[in-house]
Amino acid sequence: MDFQLLGVPVLLAFFFSFVIGVVFGGMAAFLSRGLIARRQMRIAERRAARLVAEARSEAKDLISAAKQEADGAKAATEAEQRERRAELQRQESRLAQKAESLERKLDGVEQRERGLTDKERSAESIRAHLQELKNAQLKQLELISGMSSTQARQALLESMEAEMQQEASRRLREWEAKMKEEANVRAQDILSQAIQRSASDVVSEITVTAVPIPSDEMKGRLIGREGRNIRALEQATGVDLIIDDTPEAVTLSSFDPVRREVARQALSKLVLDGRIHPARIEEVVKKTKEEVEASMYKAGEEAAYQVGVHRLHPELIKLLGRLKYRTSYGQNVLAHSVEVAYLAGMIAAELGANVATAKKAGLLHDIGKAVDRDVEGTHAAIGADLVKQWDKSPEVVQSILEHHMETDSTSVWGFIISAADAISGARPGVRRETLEHYLKRLRALEDIANSFKGVEKSYAIQAGREIRIMVKPEEVDDMGAMRLARDIVKKIEEGMDYPGQIRVTVVRETRAVEYAK
Repeated sequence: MDFQLLGVPVLLAFFFSFVIGVVFGGMAAFLSRGLIARRQMRIAERRAARLVAEARSEAKDLISAAKQEADGAKAATEAEQRERRAELQRQESRLAQKAESLERKLDGVEQRERGLTDKERSAESIRAHLQELKNAQLKQLELISGMSSTQARQALLESMEAEMQQEASRRLREWEAKMKEEANVRAQDILSQAIQRSASDVVSEITVTAVPIPSDEMKGRLIGREGRNIRALEQATGVDLIIDDTPEAVTLSSFDPVRREVARQALSKLVLDGRIHPARIEEVVKKTKEEVEASMYKAGEEAAYQVGVHRLHPELIKLLGRLKYRTSYGQNVLAHSVEVAYLAGMIAAELGANVATAKKAGLLHDIGKAVDRDVEGTHAAIGADLVKQWDKSPEVVQSILEHHMETDSTSVWGFIISAADAISGARPGVRRETLEHYLKRLRALEDIANSFKGVEKSYAIQAGREIRIMVKPEEVDDMGAMRLARDIVKKIEEGMDYPGQIRVTVVRETRAVEYAK
């Protein structure tokens, strides 16, 4: 019991000592932490002070640099403003000077306007006075003549118009007669020289379609067993072989003259050789085609060389050679082209035009006839298109296109080639026409003339080269006869195709008949 009483104080003392130790330990730890915190704060404050000092130094540098830049910009701006103010002042001074000049000019214009206004008033008063005098004179003239001014003016105009028409008609007749005389003399001189210098023979060639054979026995060999030889020949050449009762001859029929020529030569070779069978026929026809093509090219070269036209394209020479087997109204077209080239060159020389161009155009003017059976259109248009592909001369193309006057306008080259073509085709005997075509042309000429008012009768004479027209003298006067001739010529040119030219003669005859009793 006593031992327990003695142990309580000891425990209390131990407890209090422990509490006191804990309190003092906490206070020591708190104090040590405070010291550490104060030390860190002092370090942070020194670092912050250093950073602030550095920032202030940099800010001062930046502020001084910005201030310098601002001062420089301000100085530049002020200098620019001073220049602008000076320029504005100069412009203001110039504007002021211009304004003063304009004011002075306006003052001068106003003074002139005032002067003109005064003059206009004076002129108006003079004009009114003259009008009054004119009216008074007109009234006096109307009283004297018994006609109004309108009637007098109309009568005067009618009288002047009649006089002017008579004078114009007289001068027109004189000018037309003079121009016709000069033109006819010049044209006759040029054409006569060209015709005299060209001494070409009259060409009357036709394509040969009959092939002679030695005997009628050869006809059977040409037909062959079951007709195989004649079929092989027709297939290889593209022509129809007509074997009839004609003694010692067979007939070839085809629209293509080149095919007919190939068939003619091949058949002549087969008859001469005597070996006639399909294989031999094909061999001979093939070789003959090559020979005909070579001969056509050679003929084209010879024609160009003969005329003096050089450096023609090979395709043009080939087409030119095809004209060797082409005829027009019985006239060989290649020979006709050579003759036209000569004539065109002579006419061009007389007119002072380019002779080489005229010769080339004359030689190629009918080249469209080489392919006109295979191409649509007139041979002039076809020929112009062909030459345009291989020749760079626009004059040649234009003359070919215009040589039949089928275009809206005609150049000097078209007239030259047309004249040469007409001379070559219109010479007596050079071409033949069927009787039906000839009669139709004469009838068409007379119908055109009879369609005009005042025509009594008309006659086509000189094989259609001239039409003579008799007019009624009471319906057609002298001037009307001249106009009628021109109108008939125009209608003939527009509505007919004809070689050369047609002369239109209008005859007006007045007869006075009286009887003495």
